Amino acid sequence: MSNRVLIIRHGDDPPDDRVNTYLHLRGFDPVTIRPCNGDPVPQLDPTWAGSVVHGGPFSVYEEQQHPFLREEHRWISQCIEHELPLLGICQGAQSIAYVLGAEVGPPASGLHEFGYYELTPTAAGIAEGFLTAPLHATQAHFHTFALPAGATLLASSELYPNQAFRHGARTYGVQFHPEVTIEGFRRWQAASWAAYGQPGAQTRAEQDALMLTHDAAQGAWFYGFLESLFGARSGDEPFTPPPVATHR
Repeated sequence: MSNRVLIIRHGDDPPDDRVNTYLHLRGFDPVTIRPCNGDPVPQLDPTWAGSVVHGGPFSVYEEQQHPFLREEHRWISQCIEHELPLLGICQGAQSIAYVLGAEVGPPASGLHEFGYYELTPTAAGIAEGFLTAPLHATQAHFHTFALPAGATLLASSELYPNQAFRHGARTYGVQFHPEVTIEGFRRWQAASWAAYGQPGAQTRAEQDALMLTHDAAQGAWFYGFLESLFGARSGDEPFTPPPVATHR
């Protein structure tokens, strides 16, 4: 097996997120593609070490309108079948749930999560060591997923009960965005799609206060999770996470 990890992205944000930071520091070779911009999705073969499917603006069930989603879903199916380490984030988690036959879409409540919201681990999440205490995590979404058959629910929030799940041994979906740094979220705050004023969304002042209080803990947790998912390889030294910004 090589060190290549396929990264599927749905936008043009710079690669300054925690996924890329972890993979580079750990000696992996992240290969980034944007199928929404026409990049082909490869076939799975034994040279891949894992995959991360990021969030984005697309409704995962609109395969007819966005044919590239079929190719992404084919890749996800192959990763699940061959038990390749796979993490889906926000839209990526919804795609995994959709591939596994679960319903995906906006909730009847019409609520948004945009800001930093407290996650509560389930009993299974605690027992598995996924999340052992409440954690504030970055959110930016108004769709959700039903829990796929055979999956284990790992964390919930007050507004969205399905926040994280595991399917099989090495497939994870998270509705939240632990990969996003303070710098990354600042870009989101300035984006045209920022959901200020929508029901459930936090104000800019609330976000600023919560990010400064909780981002460091979120980063530390996420680096630990990535290490458990992708695993130390033979000869690796113990992973030391990079410093996490505590102010901006």
